Amino acid sequence: MRFKLGMLLLVSLPALAQTETVKIGFSSPLTGPQAAAGADNQGGLQMAIDLLNAQGLVIGGKKILFQALIEDDQGDSKVGVAVAQKLVDAGVSAVIGPYNSGVSIPASRIYNGAGIVMASVASNPRLTLQGFPYVFRVAASDAQLGSGMARYAIAELQIKSVAIIDDRTAYGQGLATEFAKVAKAGGVIVTSHDYTSDRASDFSAILTSIKAKKPDAIFYGGYSAQGGPMLRQMKQLGIHSFLLGGDGICAPELGRLAGTALNGQIYCTQGGSLPDRMVAGKQFAADYQQRYRRPAETYAASFYDGMMLVAQAMKSADSVQPARYLPALERLRYQGVTGAYAFDTNHDLQRSPVTVFQFRNGVPQALTTY
Repeated sequence: MRFKLGMLLLVSLPALAQTETVKIGFSSPLTGPQAAAGADNQGGLQMAIDLLNAQGLVIGGKKILFQALIEDDQGDSKVGVAVAQKLVDAGVSAVIGPYNSGVSIPASRIYNGAGIVMASVASNPRLTLQGFPYVFRVAASDAQLGSGMARYAIAELQIKSVAIIDDRTAYGQGLATEFAKVAKAGGVIVTSHDYTSDRASDFSAILTSIKAKKPDAIFYGGYSAQGGPMLRQMKQLGIHSFLLGGDGICAPELGRLAGTALNGQIYCTQGGSLPDRMVAGKQFAADYQQRYRRPAETYAASFYDGMMLVAQAMKSADSVQPARYLPALERLRYQGVTGAYAFDTNHDLQRSPVTVFQFRNGVPQALTTY
């Protein structure tokens, strides 16, 4: 009996040892002005990885254990390229991120050259117009975000004039360009177009100039880290124009930074359908809040979905090798937390609805979807 038991143990041990660790790269700003967004993104990715590991996914006859390699790209293009090379050298099977367009565009060349799938939320249209087969966008583009905000502002807010400010990042410029294009086509007068940076904190000179022109709205192409101080300075200067923006300011962080300057005059757009129509989205938000004791902000759900998409493609191809699962990812149809995922020939989402939000009680609340 002892002999037989011993034999059984010997037979079972090799099967138990068939576990493969699959490295997944993560690139986002974890320090600096956009650190809150990076932490939000990391939380979404880790939730997906923990769920997949708990499911005991088997691919290629092996139990898969996903491991996140977390890198802080600081929202800086040069750092992002260095991070990309580091993750390539580490042997990752995919990268979820980067977050910023200005990081994603140069880093995409590194990932694509190494044959590693990159699933980014970066919105600048140039990202997917480079023809890189391993690069995917898993969120709305600037064309969708900017045009959606412009259409809403014309139809619902009835603006006739707007001043535009962008932060000179690839994201901010792309968003402002797309907004301006649709706004002008709709008869809106652009009174000025000013530039700042994603490290700025003083906007008084720009805002003083804008105040004299009395626009109905100010459109800001940039992030919450600058949007919050901008709102405080608008209040100090007595500017009562609407503040409009894209997903970069569409987060509770803007409310925290703006403080008492926050009012019902702030509107923004974010990719995805109305949250109350998405059961999975509501559940994700509740789970995120319970786990991290903070609300999910702009892209936690997209980083979660990005990881799930990659895992599903690996399962479909029965391989964790990017060259093997790439065709499966291109053909994938997946219902995620933020909506339905399917890619076009450029690896943009075939359909990406955009939801308009208004800030109420310090947080963005959904109004309507275009």
